[in-house]
Amino acid sequence: MRARTIASALLTAGLVAAAASPAFAQDQGQGPDQRGGGQRTQRIVQPYIEVGQVVSAELSPGDDVLTFTQIAAGVDINVQGRNSGAAVSLRYERNIAYDDNAVDTDTLSGIARGTLGVIPGALSLEAGALATRTRADGGGATTSNPLVREDAEARVYSAYAGPSLNTRVGDVAVQGVARVGYNRFETDNALVNQQGNVIDAFDDSVTYMGQLRAATRPGEPLPVGLAVTAGGFQEDIGNLDQRVRDLYVRGDVTVPLTQSLALVAGAGYEDVEISSRDALRDANGVAIIGADGRFVTDSTSPRRIAFAVDGLLWDVGVLWRPSSRTSLQAAVGRRYDSTTYYGTFTYVPNERSAFALAAYDGVSGFGGVLNNGLARLDSDFQAIRNPVTGDFGGLVSGTQGQALVGALGSVRSAAFRGRGVNASYQRQMGRTTAAIGAGYDRRTFIAAAGTVLAPLNGLTDEAYYITGGLSRDIGPNANFTTNAYVNWFDGAGAINDATAAGVSAAYNQAITQRLTGRAAIALDYVDSEFTAQDFAFATALVGLRYDF
Repeated sequence: MRARTIASALLTAGLVAAAASPAFAQDQGQGPDQRGGGQRTQRIVQPYIEVGQVVSAELSPGDDVLTFTQIAAGVDINVQGRNSGAAVSLRYERNIAYDDNAVDTDTLSGIARGTLGVIPGALSLEAGALATRTRADGGGATTSNPLVREDAEARVYSAYAGPSLNTRVGDVAVQGVARVGYNRFETDNALVNQQGNVIDAFDDSVTYMGQLRAATRPGEPLPVGLAVTAGGFQEDIGNLDQRVRDLYVRGDVTVPLTQSLALVAGAGYEDVEISSRDALRDANGVAIIGADGRFVTDSTSPRRIAFAVDGLLWDVGVLWRPSSRTSLQAAVGRRYDSTTYYGTFTYVPNERSAFALAAYDGVSGFGGVLNNGLARLDSDFQAIRNPVTGDFGGLVSGTQGQALVGALGSVRSAAFRGRGVNASYQRQMGRTTAAIGAGYDRRTFIAAAGTVLAPLNGLTDEAYYITGGLSRDIGPNANFTTNAYVNWFDGAGAINDATAAGVSAAYNQAITQRLTGRAAIALDYVDSEFTAQDFAFATALVGLRYDF
């Protein structure tokens, strides 16, 4: 995918905001937002350019020092109205190296999420997009720091769009959503583990998701609430023509126990299938690997079933809503022919703080994880970037406590069942704003027997991550920011682990109303069993930023 195409996809959500800008302008100053919380509408569009001088010193295993000039242009948008809203952080950066042996680099990064009210309170259009850099190791592990070893740098892109319905027909609430998404993972070098085996890294995928739900509340008109839901998800993965399909229909009943606590139970039917084709093989039966390090698909081979479940699904749980600011939903049941757990908890005591916790369980490919993470993100946030590189690592400061888009985890091409938990907390304390996210992700891969991916079937990759950011205003003309992260990856096999950690800090001082001086420093470290040596870098930046 070329940069122009990527930029267009990333700005999709921003265009949602732009289309609604006249409505936002009319809403400004007209009182509280109808979404709740007493917040007024706002419209912030901030384009900027930056120029800086960067020194990057290798601390381990070598002692090389690289100096380069960084030139960047970007825009930050946050537009919020009564029925629409969008946030966009888009940045293009070019690094110009002085060393004749160094390569100049271009980077596009950003995140966007928007909602446009087509029919106020009933029908809206939603869109989201993501572009980010990551480090990719030979076993498929990813970490959020691309500074270490340029030959391990990779790029991730994701975008989705679709309508959302929320209306009522008498006592029946009708909700629906449909989404189409595209995802891509790019790396300049094939991923090879210590044994010399090529890892078939994810290439691209198209996702489709749809759901329609009709429900009544307890007491309207029956003593219990009733709901019927039908939906489906499909991901078409480019590698070996893999396909993940999950269709279901179910009914639910909500039995109130108190004014704030209810028992929820449901049952239904599911039809889940994961399939793929085999790789093209040479005369000796050896799978052929393309120039990009991925297996070449044999389009004439028959589709082979890797996983299939057709039958009953059920779960039982609780719903607790003591106030409009606190909500808990947790359930246990059976799906995918095994026990399943999932739930969410949100606590927003005031406009200054928010906490969110989610446990998930589902089948998809790498692209499905990206699209679902974007869709869960609220459309009112500020992206938190590395002050030295400008990279977006997944952390945002938002209004709904959903501060983390999610860890990328393993980039193996095979479909998987993903289970895990993530949490985020953010708080504003006077002039200080802080956000932290943490999580655990477990992926059990699913592959068809007789195909080149068969050895992956049943293997598990696990990822743990913690990331945080803090910013503080120092008087009216200066501010200080700091970010930190740590990722642990436990891959399938005996020597497939990796650990990455880093910290950065920056100081910004206004020189004029639009011109700001910048200084930043970062330390990054990677301990990977995919290589014989660890890597540590220290990087410093001084520069200027001009806001238009």
